Amino acid sequence: MMLELNRIAKKPLYTIGRLFVDRKYFCDTLEDCCRDLDKEEKVMNETAIPEGTYEVIVNVSAKFRRKLPLLLDVPHFSGIRIHRGNTDKDTSGCILVGENKQQGRVINSTGYELKLTEMIEKAMLSGEKIVIQVR
Repeated sequence: MMLELNRIAKKPLYTIGRLFVDRKYFCDTLEDCCRDLDKEEKVMNETAIPEGTYEVIVNVSAKFRRKLPLLLDVPHFSGIRIHRGNTDKDTSGCILVGENKQQGRVINSTGYELKLTEMIEKAMLSGEKIVIQVR
């Protein structure tokens, strides 16, 4: 399974993107602001992950106490999840899913989190490798 996250609006406090699953639009995303970690210092809980391709698995998050997608081997980061939330205050480098119908927010995120988690877990259990390309 191939996930693609295309960042389309890089703002001072947040980043808006579009998430595709196997080339089909799935939902909008919200992340912390993007920083060039080669030139800027990472700001804890306020920096989006670097562009790149990462393997994704589903497992139980100790913090959220439910199954969530987890990105593996993200440079300078650990515990990066795809989960529900509404604003940059709800993410610490993670990717929030939902609908970007309000400036600086995603809404209706719970349904998107549940559906995406189910899709990824099903692919994982059938032996597929799941990757996300962030650009």
